[in-house]
Amino acid sequence: MASQVPAAPPAPPAQPPRTGGFRTALGGLTTRGRSFVAAGVAAAICAYVLGQPDLLRVGLLLAVLPLVCVAVLYRTRYRVAGSRRLSPSRVPAMSEARVHLRVDNVSRVPTGLLMLQDRVPYVLGPRPRFVLDRVEPGGHREVSYRVRSDLRGRYPLGPLQLRLSDPFGMCELTRSFSAYDTLTVVPKVEPLPPVRLTGQANGYGESRTRALAFAGEDDVIPRGYRHGDDLRRVHWRSTARYGELMVRREEQPHRARCTVLLDTREWAYFGSGPDSAFEWAVSAAASVSTHMLERGYAVRLLTDTGTSVPGPEGTGGFAGDSSDMAGVLLDTLAVVGHSDGRTLSAAYEALRTASEGLIVAFLGDMDEEHATSVARLRQRTGGAVAFVLDSDDWVATDATGRMVAVTDATALPQAPEGTRAAVRMLREAGWTVVEVRAGDALPELWQQADRYRSGENAPGPQHEAGATR
Repeated sequence: MASQVPAAPPAPPAQPPRTGGFRTALGGLTTRGRSFVAAGVAAAICAYVLGQPDLLRVGLLLAVLPLVCVAVLYRTRYRVAGSRRLSPSRVPAMSEARVHLRVDNVSRVPTGLLMLQDRVPYVLGPRPRFVLDRVEPGGHREVSYRVRSDLRGRYPLGPLQLRLSDPFGMCELTRSFSAYDTLTVVPKVEPLPPVRLTGQANGYGESRTRALAFAGEDDVIPRGYRHGDDLRRVHWRSTARYGELMVRREEQPHRARCTVLLDTREWAYFGSGPDSAFEWAVSAAASVSTHMLERGYAVRLLTDTGTSVPGPEGTGGFAGDSSDMAGVLLDTLAVVGHSDGRTLSAAYEALRTASEGLIVAFLGDMDEEHATSVARLRQRTGGAVAFVLDSDDWVATDATGRMVAVTDATALPQAPEGTRAAVRMLREAGWTVVEVRAGDALPELWQQADRYRSGENAPGPQHEAGATR
């Protein structure tokens, strides 16, 4: 889903620091420059005490040389423009992106030795630094570096900084640009195999149906005019009635709908980091959303807080264009975090008036009360699949008492009684429930959900008792 973006427009040329004037420039003295000043002052004092005029000249030379370097460097009027380009600007977690930097000398004089530094969050790696040779008038230099993050999120890159130094290394001044860019690290998306889950009957293909707009002049269903609508569709009678421009609704194909419900309650998950249960659920929600969009479904992402992406202004709150909305959903999941809620009532209210369709839920720890709320969602949907993550299966304690991720499924403890009862209640309500343990792969669980739905290898008493597979 990541795509390369064009280079951002060059930032305004870096200018000398003005706050504090020459006094601020004195703060740029390096250790060598301060040592020269201290040695010069000491030599001048000794020359005065001992009456040695030659030593006084040496002291003055040592003290004045760094000050002259500061003055020359402060008065330097380099005009340098910088730009940054990300390739790509949206990258999956645990993947690398490359950042290209370009520095242009837009002045009429050549630059001296430049040190280029870009400000990068620590999670993306060490702060990159480059030393640029003399740049001729009208010339440019290009450098690049790589960034990588195991954690999803949005990370600012910049602003770009230039360090100017004199030939003697007595003084260094920093000049900063103001522009910065943002790198979006989205959850990792796994390709899923095609399966025939309940709720597919009304999708695209041979079973496609259409919701027809009434063609009669008196029964037409108008809507407000939107930018880009064909003026030949203007319904003048409705326009005169409502006092605003109205157009006829076109015949629209009825698409199968899929709601991906992501449980973000902090109470429902234990542990953190790339291998935690919550991060697995976020990555799985991204994979399912992308997969269903590619299959022609209208998809929306819903959290336990009742927040829906896309919002109500979309087509019933569902995303239809896979090329654009997949990026929107991934960008949303890149920054989703834990919620403070303890119930799923807000999600139930959001789904209560929804039309029938497939719902795929990724749920954390539950008790019987939470399971009752989730079970009621099945009554208003054409199909329901729940992936239940028991956080106790995802963490264990090492010899030092620290919590670590569990990767050996043969050594997992049994699920607590509350989770087992919740899973049993969901299955009795008609949900297809798949229990997720640490180390499980989503494509295999996706196929397993299809087998459970069709009655093949349906979970027996040993699964409901929480036995390990």
